[in-house]
Amino acid sequence: MKKILITGGKSRFAAELKKTKTKFNLIFCDKKKLNICLAKSIEKKLIKHKPDYVLHLAGFSRPMKTHETNIVKSIDLNIIGTSNVVKECSKRKIKLIYLSTNYLYPGIKGNYKETDSLMPWNNYGWSKLGGESAVQMYKNSLILRCALTEFPFKHKNAFSDVRSNFIYHKDFIPILFKMISKKGVFNIGEKTETIFNFVKRENKKIKKIKSEGKMPKRVDMNLKKMTRNLSK
Repeated sequence: MKKILITGGKSRFAAELKKTKTKFNLIFCDKKKLNICLAKSIEKKLIKHKPDYVLHLAGFSRPMKTHETNIVKSIDLNIIGTSNVVKECSKRKIKLIYLSTNYLYPGIKGNYKETDSLMPWNNYGWSKLGGESAVQMYKNSLILRCALTEFPFKHKNAFSDVRSNFIYHKDFIPILFKMISKKGVFNIGEKTETIFNFVKRENKKIKKIKSEGKMPKRVDMNLKKMTRNLSK
């Protein structure tokens, strides 16, 4: 049975993964077991478990405003921490899977392809791009640019003027395991639609709100590459 070592073992997505039945042996490491800011901590766990894959979930996402007010935390966890993981995986030739974000794209025209120019529109996006830059240098890697969200949707309101490709954690997991042998960069999500329309399918009580500059209106991605590879 192949082993996947998972950083950020207490993250929201990791909690959903723990509910999943899979042919892989999943090894969850929280911050106490594996601190991505310390190369020795990463090294110790890789030597101990000898994983076939590392699924890198550790980092910092919410609250978003903290990426503006505390750039040190954002840089340490999302850029330096990810770089540490890349270096330790590269030393041992371990396949690395990195969950990136559609926030890397400019958010102007939408329908972004994996090869389009990147220009994050907030500091969270910049921090994820910093991490992704390190992963891009390591060719034994898989980068998934996702628009992930929890189920059920945690907010009472949803933007009716922002188009995205939201996908719930639970629906993303089967895609992750189907894509695990791939390398390179893939946009991952469900069909392009407003965030409100996405949420409304599961929550009829969701209320419409306007973004009013809080998000670009076109953060949607082109998913043709994902669709082609899932059908193989």
